[in-house]
Amino acid sequence: MKKKNWLFLEFSFLFFLFFLAFSYLVKKDFFNQLDFDLTVKIQDHLPQKYDCFLSYFSLIGSFEIYSLIILLIILVRKKIISFLIFFPFLSAHIIEVFGKAFLSHPSPPFMFHRYKLLFNFPSSYIQPGNSYPSGHSLRTVFVVSLIIYLIFKSKIKPVFKFFLIILLFVFNFLMLFSRVSLGEHWTTDIIGGSLLGLSTAFFSFLFL
Repeated sequence: MKKKNWLFLEFSFLFFLFFLAFSYLVKKDFFNQLDFDLTVKIQDHLPQKYDCFLSYFSLIGSFEIYSLIILLIILVRKKIISFLIFFPFLSAHIIEVFGKAFLSHPSPPFMFHRYKLLFNFPSSYIQPGNSYPSGHSLRTVFVVSLIIYLIFKSKIKPVFKFFLIILLFVFNFLMLFSRVSLGEHWTTDIIGGSLLGLSTAFFSFLFL
């Protein structure tokens, strides 16, 4: 096995350990006050005129959209082994559903909800009961990590690589920020989802 692949596995395992440790602290309600205070401060300082724009990130971050993006990545790669990317992607969602079903961490109350669109994908109606970890966060970090990895491996000019990666980081930030600003998740949900997304993304690099 290539040394690079062992490195991917080590980082995958390391981020998963971080996810487990952080999940334990969330289960012990260690960050409850911080979650509430951050949500209040963000919503107090962000005018509601931006809610409609940020609500589109709820649609972009859906399971359906990101599954399609991953399929496009696989087709572009033109390698059968790349289809195995769906294994860590789906595994992450099994862990997400398990966490939301068994880790007591209620989502923000209705008074914080600021989603403005009238449309939702079917996957958004699956509500196991709690909000930890954030599925939008894990999917976004997972897919953005895949694309950044492919950009690094591509033969495009460094200046374009830098520009594209900056755009991806901005997109990633807006997605994670919108989860809290729209009152759909607490900050701890975002962190947990991001750690899970990073863990499974590094594992998926093995198939690229």
